[in-house]
Amino acid sequence: MPLKSLAKTALLAALAGGLAGLGGCGFDDVQLNGKIFDAMGLNTGSVKSAEPKVAARQPLVVPPGLESLPPPGSGKAEQPSLADIQDPDALKKVSKADLERQQAEYCKKNYYDALARGDASADSAAGPLGSCHPSVFTAIKKWTSGSDDDASGDSQDQ
Repeated sequence: MPLKSLAKTALLAALAGGLAGLGGCGFDDVQLNGKIFDAMGLNTGSVKSAEPKVAARQPLVVPPGLESLPPPGSGKAEQPSLADIQDPDALKKVSKADLERQQAEYCKKNYYDALARGDASADSAAGPLGSCHPSVFTAIKKWTSGSDDDASGDSQDQ
């Protein structure tokens, strides 16, 4: 046999023997140590399977005597009728006319009176419906709102 093929055969035999020897090692025998492997959960050697520490529970408290307890079913609470229940959402609702009245009172007190005194902070007054300072946008909003007060019949129909 030539020397090259003999060297190849010896190398392959050594490689096959090494693979057979390493084949006996399983993944269970390999330990991965380090904080990185602990964080990834691969280090099973340092995992401690201890029970979690739980505080001791207080024992149940029984009343001193069972005579002091009322008999079952004797303390029925009266259920309120639907008419007695006050809806919090309905209480929060305020009619549009009431809001406009509150806005007019607020603006008269905090905007127009302050403006008459020459107070510079009058422009920042804002009531329940928004700013008291008249602007083009509030005029357009009033004009397009279609309220019944403005529809007094002065529109021109052609």
